[in-house]
Formats: sequence, C-alpha cells, structure tokens
Amino acid sequence: MNWITKLTPPGVKNIFTKKDSPDNLWIKCPKSGEMVFSADLPGLLHVTPAGHHLRLGPEMRLGYTFDDGVYTEVEVPQVAKDPLKFKDDKKYTDRLKAARTKTGDDDAMSIGVGKIGGIETVVLVQNFAFMGGSLGMAAGEGFIKAAEYAVAHKLPMVAFTAAGGARMQEGALSLMQMPRTTIAVQELREAGLPYIVVLCDPTTGGVTASYAMLGDIHLAEPGALICFAGPRVIEETIREKLPEGFQRAEFLKEKGMIDQVVHRNDMRKTLSDILAVLMQKDAVYAEAE
Repeated sequence: MNWITKLTPPGVKNIFTKKDSPDNLWIKCPKSGEMVFSADLPGLLHVTPAGHHLRLGPEMRLGYTFDDGVYTEVEVPQVAKDPLKFKDDKKYTDRLKAARTKTGDDDAMSIGVGKIGGIETVVLVQNFAFMGGSLGMAAGEGFIKAAEYAVAHKLPMVAFTAAGGARMQEGALSLMQMPRTTIAVQELREAGLPYIVVLCDPTTGGVTASYAMLGDIHLAEPGALICFAGPRVIEETIREKLPEGFQRAEFLKEKGMIDQVVHRNDMRKTLSDILAVLMQKDAVYAEAE
C-alpha cells in the first residue's frame, strides 16, 4: 500500500476504474485492415466499406433475402448423431455439441420459405460457422427436404452454399450425400422448377463437386473462394505460383464457370428478376429505405 492509497477516501478508486470494451464492438476488415463499428454492419448488410462480404448465419441471410425479412422455417429431418462412433482428438458427438452451442442450429442447413420480389420461393442456407458447413447426413437431408418441398408446392429453389467440403467424421455416409443431392436436383428439373445457386465464401470440396455446380443459374458474392481443392494444395502439388485471384468468383466468371458476380446489396433484386423470368411472373420489388 503506497502513501496515496492511504489518503484516498474509500470508494473513490472505483469511480475511475477503467472498464473494458466488449470484444465484439469493432471488427477488422480482412480486405483493408480498417476497423468497422459492429453496430453499423446490419445497415451495410455485413459488407465492409472496402467491399469485403462478411460471412452470414442463416437467420441474417434469410432475413436479407426475403421481402421485408418475412419467411417461414421448414424443419430439417433428424439423422443418426454419430453412426460411426468417430473419435479423433475429440469425440464427434462433442464437436456436434460445441457447434450447436456456438450457432444455435442443429446442423449446417436451414430452410426458409417466403417471397422474393413477391414470388414464393424455397431458400436453403448453408452455415459455414457450423463445422465449416461440412456436408454430412443432416446437410444432405436438409437439401433433399428443401427440394422435395419445392417440388410438392411447385416453387423455385435458391441455395446459398458455403462449405469446406464433406464431413470426415461420417466417412462414406457423408460422400453418399453427393449423389443423393444430385438426384434431388434432377427431380427439380423434371418438375420444371428453377434451381438457382448463390456461391458464398467459401464453397469447396464435395459441395462444389455436387449441388453447388448443378444450378440452372450460378451467382456468386464478390471475392468468394469457389473450388474443389484450395489454392495452397494446388500450388504444393504442381509447384507453381497460381494466377492472381485464382478460384475467386471474379476469376470463375471470366472463365465462364459462373453467370454473374452480385454484390449483396443487389442480391434480392437480382434473384427477383431471375425468378420472374423463369417462373413467368411479375416481380414486385421495393427498394429498401
């Protein structure tokens, strides 16, 4: 205890105690390094001033996509929790529990039904925050459920993809979801219903090798990584430096693999225009105030 402590009246020190700021008050833009006030992000649709599109959870994505943010959730079917009793440095059941606590979702897929430009649409959102959006049995069932709902109600389907690939903890059961989801896409085609894919950052692995590249129209958010194997793996394999922007949305559009790169501000309007043409209906789109 020093001399000034002895002279300071009780309680005075607490008045001047430094208070820590919340950890999420500011975020750093990955593109520019600029600090962005978190409270400003909803008004910017979670796009930084430098143009970097931050990753979105299902609730925000569905809210930004549907007219007035109004939609009805469709429940994703339940699947076996740990069919292979898989364990590496952690049990698979523990990883699932941690992901559910973190995201508040049962698995990587969420389904919403609502209007885009006044046109009733089924929207599927893949959540990268849930174990890297990995494609497992639950994600496969989610995709199939969305497609079946679209066919049953004669609605178009839009899928927002974001994944690191197949879920290794489910082994071959995960890989089986690739042909299963491909068949679901074929059922949409046979029913004459549009299937539009919006490729978000990142869309990789078995997801890219299946339903992410089977759309009637492929849109992508700016800067999204879209590939099967990532650039680091390719560089190590071929021992060559890859071109600037390789496997990014803009590069893929230039090479003809996707149809359009769309800023998040324009996504709902773009989807409503496409749906209006494909469904032969008039879109009713109101600009956000």
